[in-house]
This record gives sequence, structure tokens and C-alpha cells, in this order.
Amino acid sequence: MATSESTYQLFCMGNPLLDMQITNGEPLLQKYNLKANDAILAGPEHTDLYTDIKNSQDVKYVAGGAAQNAARGAAYILPEKSVVYTGCVGDDDLADRLREANTKEGVESAYLVKPGQQTGACGVVITGHHSLLKETRSLVTTLRAAELFDKAHLSTPEVASLINGAKYFYIGGFFLTHGVESAIELAKTASDAGKVVALNLSAPFIAQFFKVQLDSVLPYVDYLIGNESEAEAYGAAAGLVEPKDHVAIAKSIALLKKTNPSRPRIVVITRGADSTVVVSSKNPEEAATYPVEKLRDDEIVDTNGANI
Repeated sequence: MATSESTYQLFCMGNPLLDMQITNGEPLLQKYNLKANDAILAGPEHTDLYTDIKNSQDVKYVAGGAAQNAARGAAYILPEKSVVYTGCVGDDDLADRLREANTKEGVESAYLVKPGQQTGACGVVITGHHSLLKETRSLVTTLRAAELFDKAHLSTPEVASLINGAKYFYIGGFFLTHGVESAIELAKTASDAGKVVALNLSAPFIAQFFKVQLDSVLPYVDYLIGNESEAEAYGAAAGLVEPKDHVAIAKSIALLKKTNPSRPRIVVITRGADSTVVVSSKNPEEAATYPVEKLRDDEIVDTNGANI
């Protein structure tokens, strides 16, 4: 754990998960009725999925969780000791693997540890071609300890010092399925202090089934990030006239109530190989689009973790 003298500028919060990844997973898609490009929480019908993946000859274990992936991605380009990440894990070897991966890649782990609990896992079923991508992935998450995060962890002396020292905050939307009170606490604390708060929509089901929780955090958010399917899910949930108009969706989110008027809200909608849409509440009628350099199929190694 970092000390009070720490200089970590970016504080991230989400669900720490160990990815259990398998390629050529078309049979599992059929067996468990999964969609080829989706992210869901596991239900009772998915209990055996993790055993099937574990017993596969080509299973690969990768430190994951969307917000943790984002934290490690940020650490690649930021100076040393810039990124800290919190979430809840169990006291098991999966948590040890996550800590090792974070340490290796320059992320400080500030986990809440729940004795006797298992660390969360994500079944990653990678299949063949989807649109212009060589592969696509279906994510099935069992949260386990991740959904046991306690808001009190944010007030412990060690974590509070990290929050006080940080200037930028990133919250994964998946966290809203169980930890909305903690997300609001962190976002409000940062916003009240004039610091920058970013939130990722994470998956279409967040807007579809957790819109109340999402709306409760949005007033504190300076940067809202999502991909096209997540944006469209939000548009439909919000009852927009054109729920597939990405510019209109971005504009509607940008203009929602915001508690910190000192900076505009920026909404970023990524669209795979298509141009990225950016709308600012400062100039909502002037949407910006940024072209994306398309990769050849043979240049794509793995799409897991790519849709952030």
C-alpha cells in the first residue's frame, strides 16, 4: 500500500477479475446461448462455463476487469507511480496473480480483501470474424468478491490519502451493478474538490437495467466514455427519438445536470473501426469526429480488452 507521500495522479475503481480466456469458442457460444460480441453477468445457467473453459487445452489466464485494464493501459503511457486501483478481491491465488500483474505493469493495488471469499473471474469466449475484426469476444462475469466492496474502504487512512492525492478518477460502469453508493461517494468527493471524474458505460446492460444507478452518478462525471452499442442502449433507455443517432445520444448526455460547472462534460463514443464521436457541453452543436486507423485482420492479436 502506498504511503501518505504518494504522488499517484490517477485513481481507478472497478471489479478486479481474472480473465479465463479461450479461443475458437463457437461451441461454448452455442452451449450457453451467448452472443458473439457481448458482456453479461453470469446466471445459474452459466455455472459450468468456467469449468469448461478451465478444462480446455488452450485456456489462458489474464489479469482483467475493465477498469483494471484501463488502469494498466494508463500506466503504460504515464510516468512511474501515476496509477492506483481499488476494488474487492478474495484471499486466494487469483488475487495474487492480479497483484503481480499490476506490479509488473506499474499499477499500485489498493484492494479491499475479503477473507474466505473467491476473487472474481470472467469467462472470455473468443470466436471468429466479426465485422472488420479478426476476432470478437463474449464476456461472462462472475463477480464473487468483487461485488462485496465496502464503501468504508474509501475512508481508511491509506485509501483516503490516495484519494486526496489524486487529480483524476476513473470508475468502471460495471461497478454500478453493486457499488453505486461507493461510486457516488468517490465521484462526489472528487467533483466537490474540483477534480476530474471519468466514467465508462462498460456494457449495454448497464444502461438497460441499471440506468437509475447510472443517472445517480452522472451529475459528478466530467468525461463519459462508451462504445456504439452502449450508447445505443442508453439512447433506447432514455427514450430518445433517434436511439441509434450517436451524435444525438452524446449531446443528450453532455447536457445532463452537472454539479461542477467549472469544466464542460465531454462525451466520447468509440465505434470500433469507424470514427470516434466527441461532444462537449460547451459546444454541444459542434460534434467532433476522429477517424480511426483500421488494422488489417493479420495485425489484430486479440480483441479482449480492446473495447474500452
